[in-house]
Amino acid sequence: MSKNKKVAIIVDQLFQDSEVTDPKEKVENAGFKVEIIGPNTTEEYIGKKGTKIKADKSIDDVSAGDYIGLVIPGGWAPDKMRMNIKMVKLIEEINAKNKPIACICHGGSMLVEADVVKGKRLTSYASIRTDLINAGARWSDKEVVVDGNLITSRTPADLPAFCAEFLKVLSLIEV
Repeated sequence: MSKNKKVAIIVDQLFQDSEVTDPKEKVENAGFKVEIIGPNTTEEYIGKKGTKIKADKSIDDVSAGDYIGLVIPGGWAPDKMRMNIKMVKLIEEINAKNKPIACICHGGSMLVEADVVKGKRLTSYASIRTDLINAGARWSDKEVVVDGNLITSRTPADLPAFCAEFLKVLSLIEV
């Protein structure tokens, strides 16, 4: 497998379990390598429903050039991740390279923090709708919205459409 066929999933404590495990499984089954990126590699990250994972890499050891795409899961982890300047910078850099960013549920708060939503059509969990609109996004209540390199969805119920659209975008990338 080409080293350029890597996709990152960023995590912190209290991620939405299926919003990490489902995209990871689907992306790996499509032939890509997935790396879980956390604040460090020593801590065990526990999802809202109890899934335990360790990060493959620390945010300190990665850069936008390492990956062809990024998944930002929801849950309560984005509230922690948006306080980590290195995670925010990774999103800014991946966006600047026009690489796909798949963001679901509360993950949209990371896009707000990275200041990449102005003028973009997005969806999210309903509770951050106003945050996205105030940051300049055009929000709609749909299971998946694709605008350029941003793929967004609302909740775990949208995971099939979310994963399908992300894989469709990844399949267009020449590596």
